[in-house]
Amino acid sequence: PDRYAQARQADDKKEFADAFNRLLNDVMHDQSNHPNDCMKWVREMVEYTVPGGKNTRGLSVLQGVKCLNERMLDDDETHYRVCALGWCIEWLQGMFLVADDIMDNSVTRRGRQCWYRKEHVGMIAVNDALMLDALIYRILKLYFKGTPQYTELLEIFHEVTYDTTAGELCDLLTAPIGQ
Repeated sequence: PDRYAQARQADDKKEFADAFNRLLNDVMHDQSNHPNDCMKWVREMVEYTVPGGKNTRGLSVLQGVKCLNERMLDDDETHYRVCALGWCIEWLQGMFLVADDIMDNSVTRRGRQCWYRKEHVGMIAVNDALMLDALIYRILKLYFKGTPQYTELLEIFHEVTYDTTAGELCDLLTAPIGQ
């Protein structure tokens, strides 16, 4: 790609990364009625398990909207909601990775120790994977409830989760660990 396209990609990555911190703060505020220790755990877990990859899935949402209708992103809140939707995809990926690492007895993920392998985590990571999934629906509710897309977004995330877990089951049944 030319320099202009590379600069645009770098801008997209920065905008997308910046949205993560705001999104995490929004979700944490939405859950503020939970005990502080739980909230501290959730923040640490999300920060450890969600960012760190290439974010190609989430970035494709932002870049896709830019390709289809860049003017739609002139509004800062709409731009943020598009990034939030992209991050929902990244959180879903994070959930699958946490669960997959446990099922496959993996040691590292993205160049670091798997979340469940951290001394203070262990099998709490099973609940953490479920929490990542649940937080996706909190985000969708925060930013898309009342929009014409809300129901369709819920259905898409449920369908992707179903298809991915069915695929993981086939993987686990046809190639058991150690064989």
